[in-house]
Amino acid sequence: MDLQQMRYAVAVAETRNFTRAAERCSVVQSSLSHRIAGLERELGVRLFARSSRRVEPTPAGEAFVARARECLEAADRAMADAAAAAGVVRGRLAVGVIVTAAAVDVPELLQRYRARYPEVRVALRSGRSDDLVTAIRDGELDIAFLGLPQDQRPAGVESLVLDHDEHVLVVPAGHRLAGAPRVALADIAGETFVDFMRDTPARAQSDQAFAAAGLVRDVAYEVGVVELITRLTARGLGVALLPSAFVRPLAAGDPALALVPVTDGPRRIECLAWSRFNPSPATRALLDVLGVRRAGPVNGPGAP
Repeated sequence: MDLQQMRYAVAVAETRNFTRAAERCSVVQSSLSHRIAGLERELGVRLFARSSRRVEPTPAGEAFVARARECLEAADRAMADAAAAAGVVRGRLAVGVIVTAAAVDVPELLQRYRARYPEVRVALRSGRSDDLVTAIRDGELDIAFLGLPQDQRPAGVESLVLDHDEHVLVVPAGHRLAGAPRVALADIAGETFVDFMRDTPARAQSDQAFAAAGLVRDVAYEVGVVELITRLTARGLGVALLPSAFVRPLAAGDPALALVPVTDGPRRIECLAWSRFNPSPATRALLDVLGVRRAGPVNGPGAP
């Protein structure tokens, strides 16, 4: 058994298709199929159930693929560490980003990162902050940009506060409060709201502010996509509270929306979070580009 066979097996399990797995691994299908068959003979178990239309891992296949992923990740990390020790940063960097990130221009950051560390391959994943933190702890992500209530910090990971922000009220342009110089939560508690899904950090920021003010509000629309929040608001279906640094550029180009400052509105922090256990050379390199000096030295081109 070798690493290539493991890569082939993982690719088949993830694509559920021998042709797509072969394309991913840049090998002809017959060669991949032959290596999988040889692996099954070596192990003495059938890893995949096959039909003319379907490919699925067997229970033995599921168990094998789970351990194969761990072996491949360890091998990739070993090669990346060896390359970094020799002065070259390479490997894979998995980055999580909330959709309302505004403290850092992530594309611009990755452009600078690419210029200094061109051999690193970057995988981006969006999601809610708590899920991204869990993914860091589980080793699925290396680093993430988060948004949290101002008194909260991510648990079990290293973190750094990048910025503080306050929410603004988002209303349709014809709303009675459009153009108001400022409002308080008490002024808008009777409005119908569009907000993020319940029990998410993004939703908690507004829920905590209303609870602290002793107010109850009606969230008629729970949404998982921020663009849909602004679209529903523009249609007059409700009002919303969104981070000012994120929503101001959007509203500037949308005449259907108006923004109003809120005196006692939600506050949030934007955080950078990464694994506190032996961050990879690629992770340390990104921290270095950001000017964060908490993860040890970075070797490689462009490093100080």
